[in-house]
Amino acid sequence: TRYVAYDAPYLTKAFQAAGLSSSDFKIDNAQGSASTMQTQAEADITAGATVLVLDPLDSGSGAAIEANAAAHGVKVIDYDRLTLGGTSGRLYVSFDNVKVGQLIGQGEIDCIAAWNVTKPNILVMDGDPTDNNATLFAQGYNGVLKPMFDNGTFVKVGEPAGTWTPAVAQTTFSQQYTAHPNINAVVTPNDDNANAVIAYLQTKQIKPKTFPTTGQDASLPGLQNILKGYQCGTVYKPIYLEAQAAVAEALYLRAGQTPPAGLVNGTTKDTTANSDIQSVLLTPIWVTTANMAATVVKDGFQKASDICISAITAACTAAGIS
Repeated sequence: TRYVAYDAPYLTKAFQAAGLSSSDFKIDNAQGSASTMQTQAEADITAGATVLVLDPLDSGSGAAIEANAAAHGVKVIDYDRLTLGGTSGRLYVSFDNVKVGQLIGQGEIDCIAAWNVTKPNILVMDGDPTDNNATLFAQGYNGVLKPMFDNGTFVKVGEPAGTWTPAVAQTTFSQQYTAHPNINAVVTPNDDNANAVIAYLQTKQIKPKTFPTTGQDASLPGLQNILKGYQCGTVYKPIYLEAQAAVAEALYLRAGQTPPAGLVNGTTKDTTANSDIQSVLLTPIWVTTANMAATVVKDGFQKASDICISAITAACTAAGIS
């Protein structure tokens, strides 16, 4: 959904803004199939591609594509998520995903205080462990929350196996909540999983602003859940900046040049290859009712008319969204 709605259009605009014609670039969508992505990549290399901007479904299939690209002298950019075990010399363009997790963790802490949650018993829910981004998110929020768990301010009830499938997340949460009815806050790693948890909580008649959840992606359900008082906030990642950065890097690689140091602002550890990958790490933003109008709405990432369904008109007005 994100790819179709945001990445593909933003990448297209960025290539066009750089002066490229439609014959200079091609954007493929593997529709969730690793084998399709591999077939597409092989066809692109055969057709003369000089740079692959790759957002693989998993590191195993991504590394195979990158090895084939390297064998044909094709440069690679890992887009949005790092391919563990990928080729040396590639670049990585994403958001600072540890920072994403830190924002989620701090958002949970701030929300617990704002909603006056007493004796916080927190369930920590992760994304899919096969996704390196999920690992980095967890590194971020667990690092922020650890001092609170260590000093007894918060109790960590558990951290079950992670997933990006909302139905699985809902089942996991319901099982944990049944086993531990003292849970009164949860770290949810994205808006879709949060929405699944919130739907379950509403069947238990949990009232707004009493049971903190977190998220990321600034999705419509996520923003609406924030306005309804069921989600503390969401991490907004201005994807148009990510697309622009990837295109800027691709143009240098296409010209056979090393991107200037000003375009590269860090490194990211490939724990499989045991190497540091030159990275462009963009800054994520924590969005609540306080800054929703000035961020996701102002940027045109989500339309006020789409966010402000009739049930939350008053909340939208209070948040300055119109």
